[in-house]
Amino acid sequence: MTARALIHMPANAKAGEIVEIRALIAHPMESGYRPGADGKPVPQDVIRSFTCTYAGEQVFAAELHPAIAANPYLAFFTRATVTGTLEFTWRGDNGFAQTERKTLTVTP
Repeated sequence: MTARALIHMPANAKAGEIVEIRALIAHPMESGYRPGADGKPVPQDVIRSFTCTYAGEQVFAAELHPAIAANPYLAFFTRATVTGTLEFTWRGDNGFAQTERKTLTVTP
């Protein structure tokens, strides 16, 4: 299963510039405590972790829990150092894993 992911970040930055990165993924984040239409609990389906690497180095990570709302949105900052790829990975229940990539071009 893939989910729709939205990532907002600049495509270009100057060396040393701080850039804001915003990442959202469409996911129900079902806690497992809510009853369904049949009165039985809806099975838990939660994204457990998020990581972002920049040119192969981890720059941000988060653990997510059932109390986090659907469609988790994360915003963080990193310093532009080299032209490279940022890789965003979400992992969750039922083998859920999704990776998205964006390139940041750094100018001197």
